[in-house]
Order: sequence, then C-alpha cells, then structure tokens
Amino acid sequence: MRTLSDRRAPWRVTLGNVIFNNDTPAGRVFDLVLIVLILGSILVVMLDSVRPIQARYGSVLNRAEWILTLLFTTEYVLRLISARHASHYARSFFGVVDLLSILPGYLALLLPGAETLLIIRVLRILRIFRILKLARYLSEANVLTEAIRASAAKITVFLVVVLSLVTVIGALMYLIEGPEHGYTSIPTSIYWAIVTLTTVGYGDIAPKTPLGKGLASLAMILGYGILAVPTGIVTVNLARAQDRRQQQRTCPRCGLDRHDPDARYCKRCGETLPASP
Repeated sequence: MRTLSDRRAPWRVTLGNVIFNNDTPAGRVFDLVLIVLILGSILVVMLDSVRPIQARYGSVLNRAEWILTLLFTTEYVLRLISARHASHYARSFFGVVDLLSILPGYLALLLPGAETLLIIRVLRILRIFRILKLARYLSEANVLTEAIRASAAKITVFLVVVLSLVTVIGALMYLIEGPEHGYTSIPTSIYWAIVTLTTVGYGDIAPKTPLGKGLASLAMILGYGILAVPTGIVTVNLARAQDRRQQQRTCPRCGLDRHDPDARYCKRCGETLPASP
C-alpha cells in the first residue's frame, strides 16, 4: 500500500512488499526461500573447506558458490531498487550484512581463499526472528546491550590492569627462566602469561625452575580471580537493567515506554498509563 510520502512506482511498491514485508504470502515465501538459500550457501562454504570433498567435488561446489553469489547479488540490487529509501537500507545492519555477504565472492577473483569469508552469510539467518514472528524476543537483547554499555568503563579499567599485569609477569618470567627454557623474548613471555592467566594453558611453554613455577602458580591463582571480575560487573548491571525494564510502563495505545515513574498519561498520545508494577 502506498502512502502520500511514498513516491515509488507501483511495481517498486509491489516488489518492496514481497521483499521487505513477510506479512503477505508472497513475502513469507520469499523470506523462507532466502533462508534456505543462505543455509545452502553456508553448507557449500563448509564443504569446500574439507579437502577430500573439495578434491572430488571442487568444480561443483565452485559453480554452486557462484550461482548463490549471483542470486544474492540480484537480491541485494532488488532491495536497493524497491526500498522506500535505498540509502537507509544500505546503511542499516542488514543492508551492510547483505553487502558483506556477497563481496567475498568477487574478492576471491583477486585473492584466492577469500571465498571463505562468505561464511558471514550466517548473520543473515537473524532474519528468521522476523520471519517466525520472534522479534519480540529481540527486545531482551536491549537489556544485555544496556548492561554491557553500563559496564564498559569498569571493564576498560579492568582490561588495562590485566594487560599491565601480564606485561609485568611476562617480563619477570623472561628474567627468571630465560631463552634456554623457551622464554626467548619478553613478547613470548607475555604470550605465556596471557595463556596462563586466562587458565587456557596450552603447555607449549612451561617454567622449569622452582622460582618460575612459583610465579606460574601465582599467575594461575590470579587467573581464577580475574575471570570472576568481569562476570560480576556485567551480572550486576544486567540485573539493574532488567529491574529498570520491569519498572517501565508501556502505553497501551501507541506502545511508547520509558515514561517517568510518576507519569499518569502517555507523553506521546495522552493515553492513561497502567499502574506501576
């Protein structure tokens, strides 16, 4: 349906309803077919990375990749043509993802192996939330985003402290163990400190002297405590964000939330707000 501000030609409006509106039968079929093609494309990229399969079916997989890339390119062009504001779509999250999902295919003509980046098409699967009417669950992502944003300053300070700590521990381990025990440089020792402090422990480098083992033990103990810090910071802010969301009142008429705690009427449409929880 066209609006007064919609200056698109009728065929563009019809095409846009099919591509962007999944409330119509044609739009729903289009989105479901798109999801199938995306899953097929991801499968092709994965199979192409398996050497025995690539050696036997490489040409078939290559043709399939190009067919899918051309289909997605056509779809992207049609989205630009049928969008009410092409620039808005191109700059949106899905617009950027749609573009990035086709560029590696053409980039592979210049840089062999770049087609592996086609796996970014997996991000397009996020459209399934809209197709299956699960968009309401995405609002929970806003709570997590708010918690992470509130934790950003504390986590930044925490990361600076950790980086300083691994630098000091790495330098000490280089001094204690030295190149003869595998600690050939301070950067290598810092790598060991990061691996140890994060409790990963690859084991490719290990201290041999008693003093080095003592320092390694201290680093491992610190690692357990360090892992708990960002978790606690985010958890606290996540609980606060959830409490704030539960206290928000949504207008039953226009759906606007984030009203003042003592507000009685919606600041957009004037509807009476429900009582505070």
